[in-house]
Amino acid sequence: MSSILTNTSAMVALQTLRGIKTNLNKTQDEISTGKSVASARDNSAVWAISKVMESDVKGFKGISDSLNLGQSTVAVARKAAETVTGLLTDIKGKIVAAQESNVDRTKLQTDISVLRDQIKTVVGSAQMNGLNLVDGSHASMDVLASLDRQSNGSVSTSSITVNGHDLSTGAYAAKAALTGSTNASTNGDTAGFQLNNTTGTGTIVIDAAAGFAAGDSVSISVGGKTASYTVSASDVASTTPSDLVAVGLKNAIDKLGIKGLTVDYDSGTPGNLAFANTGATDMTVSAQFRNAGSGGLAALSAINVSTGAGATAALGNIETLIKTSIDAAADFGSSQSRIDTQASFVSQLSDALKTGIGSLVDADMEEASARLQALQVQQQLGVQSLSIANQAPQSILSLFRG
Repeated sequence: MSSILTNTSAMVALQTLRGIKTNLNKTQDEISTGKSVASARDNSAVWAISKVMESDVKGFKGISDSLNLGQSTVAVARKAAETVTGLLTDIKGKIVAAQESNVDRTKLQTDISVLRDQIKTVVGSAQMNGLNLVDGSHASMDVLASLDRQSNGSVSTSSITVNGHDLSTGAYAAKAALTGSTNASTNGDTAGFQLNNTTGTGTIVIDAAAGFAAGDSVSISVGGKTASYTVSASDVASTTPSDLVAVGLKNAIDKLGIKGLTVDYDSGTPGNLAFANTGATDMTVSAQFRNAGSGGLAALSAINVSTGAGATAALGNIETLIKTSIDAAADFGSSQSRIDTQASFVSQLSDALKTGIGSLVDADMEEASARLQALQVQQQLGVQSLSIANQAPQSILSLFRG
């Protein structure tokens, strides 16, 4: 039956043409954007996955920057330790020469003093962005190394800990500058205690009565992270040096951003720092006071080959000092190698993530090109089909001609 009110053929042709148009628009969008999934409307699941992966790539870019800074910092420390080892070896040569009685030991001692001063210069200048791993001011350094995403979607970070080594020189004189709270171990220049999770508390008191000097430093390690404060000349000259040191330490600890840790300064009790742990992890608090100039190579200041007895004693001391610097250089070398490996892995991981994102959302341009041509032909044929269908009612007129 033919009808002039309902043209079924035209309706079918029109629906087909609309479908072709929709596919054609989608193909043209893929070609113009280069993506098969450009928005959540295209494929919400794939789009969501790709966006999470893109955020991880951004995170790994920051981690890569952190690793690069860590590489540079450890490289400076390693080079300083190697240089100190070389200078100590030169000093050993002078000490060996001083074992001979028929030498000018005074001149040899002068050469040793010059080399000792050079060691001080090397150690003092071995810093990167204000962080020095060889002068004893930092017990350790955490290098952000990884972004760890769990199967439940939670994200955490992990770090590479680089231990500092004290290669500074000078005589060491202990001062009873620190006291701890109940259950704390206190030994003059050190104090520490355990902060249990949720309810753990403890106190460190910085005691100025011990007599501060400019260059003295106090470092406090909490949960594996270390904050330090160096006493300045203005601190010493003030009427409340303990308060200034305590406030400086509090600010340094706050900057560590340790979750669950609260440090309060009580101005009513000079030098009092109160620690509280409201987090879910136990923490160890360890505080240490260092005199200006004390360090791992402190025995170097006592080396004097001006006499035969002094030359003999120096020969035994220098071996220990050389071992200290060699151990430091080797440790820094191992840490730098680990950071280098992690940096290379993070770079490769970022590339792999980018490749994965591309396989999820990028358009296959060859396929899109072939599909575009096929759809253009289909569109032309659809237009022709619709035109033919629209002409069908015209044939009904012949039935009414006389």
